[in-house]
Amino acid sequence: MSRREGPFFNLKAVVQQTGLKPDTLRAWERRYGLPSPERSSGGHRLYSQREIDTVKWLMARQREGLSISRAVELWKQIEADGRDPLESPLPTATAAAPTIPTRPVGNALVSMREDWIAGCLAYEEQRSEQVLAQAFALYPPETVCLELLQKALAEIGDGWYRGDVTVQQEHFCSALAIRHLESLVMAAPSPTRPGRILAACPPEDEHVFGLLLLTLLLRRRGWEVMYLGANVPVERLETTVSATHPQLVILAAQRLPTAATLMEVAQSLQRLGVPAAYGGMIVNLIPGLRDRIPGHFLGEDLDLAARTVERLMTGPRPLPAMEPVSESYRRARDHYREQEGLIEADMSREAPSMSVPPRYLATANWHLARNIDAALALGDMSYLGTDIEWVAGLLGNYSLPVEGLRSYLVAYHTAARQFLDARGEPVVTWLDQVIRDNGLAGA
Repeated sequence: MSRREGPFFNLKAVVQQTGLKPDTLRAWERRYGLPSPERSSGGHRLYSQREIDTVKWLMARQREGLSISRAVELWKQIEADGRDPLESPLPTATAAAPTIPTRPVGNALVSMREDWIAGCLAYEEQRSEQVLAQAFALYPPETVCLELLQKALAEIGDGWYRGDVTVQQEHFCSALAIRHLESLVMAAPSPTRPGRILAACPPEDEHVFGLLLLTLLLRRRGWEVMYLGANVPVERLETTVSATHPQLVILAAQRLPTAATLMEVAQSLQRLGVPAAYGGMIVNLIPGLRDRIPGHFLGEDLDLAARTVERLMTGPRPLPAMEPVSESYRRARDHYREQEGLIEADMSREAPSMSVPPRYLATANWHLARNIDAALALGDMSYLGTDIEWVAGLLGNYSLPVEGLRSYLVAYHTAARQFLDARGEPVVTWLDQVIRDNGLAGA
């Protein structure tokens, strides 16, 4: 018996060679009969080199856009024609399938997403892992990540914002999803296309899922992407850029304060002569931010962002015209930073009249100050909005009891008018608008 046909490899060896999870291998074997390992006297699976090559063949078909069930059908069809799938050319239509497939969104996948959310919110890790194992066995990784994990985390995030999901539940769900993404990124094929891309979250941004998913999509399309992770300081990024010479740096921001730090990073890259591309939830919510950041906006749909990156990598693209931050806003930011401590001290003195516990007051002051500073840095206080529910989101959603929010805003407005002079006019004007729009005058 040749080494190619003989069952010499255990499950661990197959996982190392293919990057496929053991649960997925077992699911494929149980559901489709591929691969078909033999068993040792102790009942352990033993694989031949051909079985490993079969797994790699099926994974290649997934990267081309086929579901695992369709890839198995294709394998069996080729065998039925009396040919060896490992030695036979593929049908033209299959070989030309797009790398990122059209995503089938049926009841089965929606049901899996609901099951995964339920398992995560109940802290049932094994149940959640079983759902993902089934999903990855049936659909291409891109489909599972975009349609199950990404949409599930969006639903969970909305639940957190409404107060239906705790911070602990949200963190647990995110950690499970990120762990799977990281394993998929590590298992992605070696790059086959020229050029290098860096991917990083700007300072203070800890939300990595979207950027990590884009890294996966690009790596599976053959690009070399160096993923630097969350909260990357400007100095560290500059050093890395100088050492690695990327053709493009991808940045992502989810909140207004990190949009301001993203702008700072993009400006630094512009000085280094390295193009930046960016995206993220806050840039989708506030399109005006795209006029402030010196870089290429990747678009609102993550699975299409990879195509934008490819266009940027295939040839230089001129930067869109940017709107500079006015000098009055620069002065307002400096002045607000100087007076912020006095405003917060006055808020502490007024705390008894607001009936706001000190722990809530300190958190609310911190969130509001960060967002005001970011809006000033970005050159437009209107980015903050004036609706009281939106302002509550800026304050950290539930850092203040509902009954204390209105009195808090009135007190902050009074303190700002007291300690900010004409240089602070953008801040005072915005607070005036919040008070008027929400009927808080005289409250």
